[in-house]
Amino acid sequence: MSPLVYTRFELLRTVRNRRFFILSFGFPLVIYVLVAGSVKHVHDLDHTGLSGPLYFMIGWASFGTMNAMVACGARIAAERQAGWTRQLRISPLAPRAYFVTKVGTSYMMALITLVVLYLAGASFGVSLRAGGWLGMTGLILVGLIPFAALGVMLGHLFTPDSIGPAMGGGVALLGLLGGTFFPLTGHGFLPELAQYLPSRWLVQASRVGVGGHGWPAKGWIVIAAWTLLLSLAAIRAYRRDTGRV
Repeated sequence: MSPLVYTRFELLRTVRNRRFFILSFGFPLVIYVLVAGSVKHVHDLDHTGLSGPLYFMIGWASFGTMNAMVACGARIAAERQAGWTRQLRISPLAPRAYFVTKVGTSYMMALITLVVLYLAGASFGVSLRAGGWLGMTGLILVGLIPFAALGVMLGHLFTPDSIGPAMGGGVALLGLLGGTFFPLTGHGFLPELAQYLPSRWLVQASRVGVGGHGWPAKGWIVIAAWTLLLSLAAIRAYRRDTGRV
């Protein structure tokens, strides 16, 4: 199987799984509409400098896109159990092409989630310059890289029965500590901890949309460090898993 054929197969399979496809962006959309509707007239949410609809648009976009990226782990775990990954390993398809396809499919789902939530945000009055939308989206896509590695790692560590709680609990915890669900302002343990989590910088990407600067050096270092750490962990989990066969 060639990489192009496999990529086409993976994309079609994802789109045809209607339950997964709809729930992937339907859940954050419904929650966003409920939350943003209650703060649609708030122009400075808890002294963040962001309107309520804008803050929660990015907050729930970060949560939805994190889920989309980590979801590749569930597909990997299911394919491992069915023996599909073993068949692929004895085919001409290179492991790199396999994982690039998984990550690329996850990015497709993440982009759909972003578009859906951007449209919902616009309906609540979120209005940004074209450069603001593009800059904000670019930072979010960069900030999702460590979550792609996390999904691959989890896929090779957990079974289909156990990966659901691991994924859901892990993403929810990162979202909670990163300020996805509510603003983390002021000083204290949680705001300080959030500075060292990749989920925090996904939310901080919203400042580009309102004319602010991009991430400071700390943000880039945090994303790079988590990407390196989780990529090494994913490689080790993959080698350990395939070494058993």
